[in-house]
Amino acid sequence: MTDSFFENIYNYPTILKNEYQEIINSHSRVECIKNQTIVQSGSMCHEYYLIECGVFRSSIYNYDGEEVTTDFFNDNEVLIDSSSLFQRIPALESIQALTDGVLWKIEYETFQELFHKIEGFREWGRTWMANELFISKQRSLSMITLTATERYLNLIKEKPQVIKQVPLKYIASYLGITDTSLSRIRKEL
Repeated sequence: MTDSFFENIYNYPTILKNEYQEIINSHSRVECIKNQTIVQSGSMCHEYYLIECGVFRSSIYNYDGEEVTTDFFNDNEVLIDSSSLFQRIPALESIQALTDGVLWKIEYETFQELFHKIEGFREWGRTWMANELFISKQRSLSMITLTATERYLNLIKEKPQVIKQVPLKYIASYLGITDTSLSRIRKEL
């Protein structure tokens, strides 16, 4: 794996070159196969991952017992259940590989050591978390203010890999619509 992969994800101006090397050395490579569960609902997360390649989804069961897709993750993103990892509570969502993939794992304790040792890494973490909160808020608002077609078009723009590699039933669930409605939207476009 090239250093640029890690530098792209942990992109922060005050992280020094030698600090990047320490960050890189703190990760271990993990290969996963399609349909493999990465995070199981009810279990405690002790690590997070960087996605070198692959497509993943998080999901939860709603009040009717139906599985709902809550997010998609793909290349060059952080794969994490933030609540479980940082609040030290069992995960509410499961995370599953939708394709074969390669991940780079960092253990919680190692992350904490780097977070307290490397100022630029700490600032990256704060910036990343603030951005994730913004994204979460935007998604909540889009579910209320945008039509299903607009949400679908946003997904195409933001995560084209998902549209190409994810079964339509998961995309429909993520958009908050039925498979039939998604098929109609796709035909109209």
